[in-house]
Amino acid sequence: MLRVMGTRYYFRRAVPRDIQAILGRKEFSLALKTSNKVIARERAGLLYGRIGELFNKAKDAAPEPTKAELKELIALQKKIIAEHEDLHDVERSAAQSRRKADEARHLYEKLTLVKQTEDFFERLTPAMNDLLQRLSRLSTDILVDTKVNDAEKQGLRDQIANLTHIITNVSTTTQPEIVETTQDDTPAKKATKKLVQKRDTRPRLSEMAERFVFSDQTKSADTIKGTTNSIALFTEAFGDMPVADVTGQIAGEFRDLLSGLPANHGKGKSNLPIREAVEQATEFELETISGKTVKNHFSRMSALWRHLVQRDYAPRNPFEGWKFDITKKIERRAWSDQELQQLLSAPWIGRVTSERTYHGIIHTALYTGMRLGEICNLRNKDVEFIDGIPCFHIQPHTEIVNGKQRDWSPKTAAGMRLIPIHSKLLEAGIMGFKNSGIYFFDELTIAPHGVRGNEFAQAFSKFKRRIGIPEDVSFHSFRHLVSTKLRNQNNDIRELWIDALLGHEATHRSQGTTNYMSGVEVKNLQRVVEALVYPPFLQFPPAP
Repeated sequence: MLRVMGTRYYFRRAVPRDIQAILGRKEFSLALKTSNKVIARERAGLLYGRIGELFNKAKDAAPEPTKAELKELIALQKKIIAEHEDLHDVERSAAQSRRKADEARHLYEKLTLVKQTEDFFERLTPAMNDLLQRLSRLSTDILVDTKVNDAEKQGLRDQIANLTHIITNVSTTTQPEIVETTQDDTPAKKATKKLVQKRDTRPRLSEMAERFVFSDQTKSADTIKGTTNSIALFTEAFGDMPVADVTGQIAGEFRDLLSGLPANHGKGKSNLPIREAVEQATEFELETISGKTVKNHFSRMSALWRHLVQRDYAPRNPFEGWKFDITKKIERRAWSDQELQQLLSAPWIGRVTSERTYHGIIHTALYTGMRLGEICNLRNKDVEFIDGIPCFHIQPHTEIVNGKQRDWSPKTAAGMRLIPIHSKLLEAGIMGFKNSGIYFFDELTIAPHGVRGNEFAQAFSKFKRRIGIPEDVSFHSFRHLVSTKLRNQNNDIRELWIDALLGHEATHRSQGTTNYMSGVEVKNLQRVVEALVYPPFLQFPPAP
């Protein structure tokens, strides 16, 4: 019922054989979207009960249910899956509300402390001023009093100077400065005054890392590089904190963030902020980093903290004693014919694109092996005729969209390539998507962080889960499917041509193999594309 893949928990329950034909599936497999075992058990328990109710109704209707009973069973299936998705959204909203409440309470406590400090100095200032006046008069008396010998005068002068220096410093440097809010402040800032206190001089993480790791000549280059990455992730999430303030609670939150990071985080030219990357990985069901990688980050932080504890910079080591799931992560696989039929026979319910655009993107992936990002960023000018053969040209480009410059490039250098358009796509009317705008699939939108097609990716993942497609099958599985079909075919298609079509680094790289613009190479690529054959249930809706 409950299983772990990587660091995340999943629910799985087999459908009894006598009702598999009625329900149209052999099992229920749903992501529980958590790495917390207690929460996973609670969610799995709810699903187990609801799906058990579905099984009982199906058994009552067996062996030959009426149309009304079938309709009721289908509706109940959809309701169970929708309720599961909605529960996650409610829990996430509640968690965000609790976090905001904690932040507000923490801010209130800080403001209260600063206010108390301000009141203290307001009461202390008159007494300080009075003491300064008394000292000033005493200094004057010393200068005119001839009965006091020179040694006594000098001693008193020194005491007065020391006291005056101490009191002046306390009055001018310790008292907090009050900065009035401006019209640009947030509502929370407008409701209170921003109090700037004396700078916290306690040792911070970056300072300690420089001292005990980066400046240590005995540390290897790999250790320094790994520690740099771990500390960069921590400071991005929590800031350059004083090391004494890093608690077990913060270490636990850091562990949860790391466990939810996509596996490709930090490997591209640009990356989302760590918290946005975790949210995107959850929504799009992206592959996350392994438990072993999370363990390595904690090991590096723990090694640094051992120095800090020994030297009393930190009270304890919050990064030791944690357990990590280092079992093998979930492996993505190609679509089966049955799963493809299930996917394409289900009515598209996504709201971000039309059903026609949905089928256009899916069929483009099936007949080209292109990545989702490559499909979403296809431009109308990327449809080219090379020696009379229509092709998709995957290439870097810069476009001005809504007044902003937007740059895009393939994942690797090998990703820059030509892909002849399959005859089945042409027969189905794929060229009907070509328009007067910039992009080939013009319904797709650009997310705030610059990624085009994010909303479609999110909608596809939710749709796939709703119809019961297993977690180890994703959009990238179309690419696995194309690669598998091409490498298992019996024609005399060279491995080098398949690599060229899919944008893989070929094992033999030369000037001849890197230039695909001549007619001979394009014709060979067309042979590769046309080798892709699917069952007749695959259909592409015609243009309206």
